Amino acid sequence: MTFTQWLEEMGRHTVAIVGIGVSNVPLIRLLTDHGVRVTACDKQTREKFGNDALLRELEERGVRLRLGEGYLDGLDQDYIFRSPGIRPDIPAFEAAKARGSVITSEMEVFFEVCPCKKIAVTGSDGKTTTTTIIARLLEAQGYTVHLGGNIGHPLLAETGEMGPEDIAVLELSSFQLMTMRRSPEIAVITNLAPNHLDIHKGMEEYVAAKENIYLWQDEGGRLVLNHDNDYTRSFAAKAKGTVTWFARQTEAPSGVALENGAIVVKGDRTVLPVSDILLPGVHNWENYMAAIAAVDGLVSDETIRTFARTFGGVEHRIELVAEKAGVRYYNDSIASSPSRTIAGLRSFRQKVILIAGGYDKHLDYAPLGPEIVSHVKALVLTGATAGKIRAATEAAPGYDPALLPIYDGLDFAGALEQARRIARPGDVVILSPASASFDQFKNFMVRGDTFKQLVRALPEH
Repeated sequence: MTFTQWLEEMGRHTVAIVGIGVSNVPLIRLLTDHGVRVTACDKQTREKFGNDALLRELEERGVRLRLGEGYLDGLDQDYIFRSPGIRPDIPAFEAAKARGSVITSEMEVFFEVCPCKKIAVTGSDGKTTTTTIIARLLEAQGYTVHLGGNIGHPLLAETGEMGPEDIAVLELSSFQLMTMRRSPEIAVITNLAPNHLDIHKGMEEYVAAKENIYLWQDEGGRLVLNHDNDYTRSFAAKAKGTVTWFARQTEAPSGVALENGAIVVKGDRTVLPVSDILLPGVHNWENYMAAIAAVDGLVSDETIRTFARTFGGVEHRIELVAEKAGVRYYNDSIASSPSRTIAGLRSFRQKVILIAGGYDKHLDYAPLGPEIVSHVKALVLTGATAGKIRAATEAAPGYDPALLPIYDGLDFAGALEQARRIARPGDVVILSPASASFDQFKNFMVRGDTFKQLVRALPEH
């Protein structure tokens, strides 16, 4: 089905949009621009929604609003688009399906109508940086690239502007993938570790969602897998297309590897000396390895080398905010899981002052404790997971309270102020929460922006 055909089809039906957020607002505007009857539903009341101008705009477009308690009552529209953060099997959706409604999402429809090649990335860690590297490499090579998905930019409303020779590069979350029945031509899975277990029923469901990124490929598809990760290594047996490995620690039979300080395509050529990579940390070597495996044959090695020497990274990912009084402050707000914080800590050659803690996603913090003991000189805790992170640290082998003081019971601003008081010239302070943001902030971006504002307000001396 083409994009135009899909719009014509929607014009013959009623549509409900559940969740008036980043991914759905452009969809609402698109549909109403084409005369579609839309009901927009959100659990926030009008008073708590926080953007009355947007609600007034939607009403002027003829959108029927259902806000606050009971926002899901009586869903009976022909098509119901769910926000990625809402499970597809909630009772309201099941009842609507029984009445004949089709439950779908912005991303599912995009995969149906997109006219160009799609490269999509998922994983527990590194997916945003890897997605961004792939998109920027393709742009540097001269392709017209459309970057979107979970990275914060929905693409469905822009589909009419895409040509068949363009490339859509997408970051996909487990929530977007849960109900996907189409896969991209090139699929990348960076790694898998326990995550989002506050919403998924368990690790099995989380892994199954991630697998939808490749299970619907045909023989012409390419699947890029991390050979170092037990979960992703096991996916090769189910792949219908070509599997391309990347591996930093294990010996993969083929693909992209690390040899003699350089990223190579095994048995073929050296692509990128790791000394050319501006981004700090060995985890970013892995992000480049995954990206190189994805764009092999599309981007020249010289383009890759030139790009790597100048690319400074993505906002909220070990982002240098400022140096104040000789102390460097880094924003790693994206680190919403222990494994992501571990990667951040390993990026520095010196011990750091770590600010951690936040919303509890019911993750296991035991692996984080030894890493904190090895890489942290002072631990400053805030948020709902502060107690869990303290317990994991105190239980770690080699923990000595005299060498690693722990400060907790602090609000977010107080945590930064505590870190500032104990920091000395030459120190590194990093916000890397190992937790989601929802106990204090709307999302990790707001948390990171708040941290940056607070850091920039610190005295210079």
